[in-house]
Amino acid sequence: MRSRVILFLFSMLCLVITGCTQNGQAAERVDYDETKKMVVDILKTDDGKKAIQDIMSEDGMKQQFIMDQKIVSDTIEKTITSDKGKQFWQKAFSDPKFAAAYANSMRDAHEQLIKDLTKDPQYRSMIMEIMRDPSVQREFDALFKSKEMREMSKTTLIETMDSPVVKDKIADILLKAAAAMPEKGGQGQQQGGG
Repeated sequence: MRSRVILFLFSMLCLVITGCTQNGQAAERVDYDETKKMVVDILKTDDGKKAIQDIMSEDGMKQQFIMDQKIVSDTIEKTITSDKGKQFWQKAFSDPKFAAAYANSMRDAHEQLIKDLTKDPQYRSMIMEIMRDPSVQREFDALFKSKEMREMSKTTLIETMDSPVVKDKIADILLKAAAAMPEKGGQGQQQGGG
């Protein structure tokens, strides 16, 4: 079937060329636009479309059209690391909408990476080693003792205490404590009176 379609296209092209060359001097002045229009019209027919699909489905053609992964990755790397690429990314990330869309698109991958890293014993031991470093501990101490951290802790505590859920739990604790108080007081009086 494919060979018939290719033969059809070839014969149509030959007819077009010979039709243009039969007029002697007209052969020298082949009307390019007219020839182009005829070829395009042929390709738009069902047979022409089928011929193109057949050609494109051949393994040799596919290999020519599939890009080499190394070429693609090298091109992307050169583009991103070039001065123009850096300027593009700086400009792109200065747009809050773009930055948010980029962050959202990468969120799942980042979360999975962090989860995988926290399960990795080597990564965990490295983090613990960093946390045990005296200079890091001093920085944490300074951070926790800073005025900003105290203000943030105070604000967080107040917001937590204002939470309806926390208020409800505190009320339950106080009610249980109040209910337990008379029992203890009554036992003390009985012991003292005896």
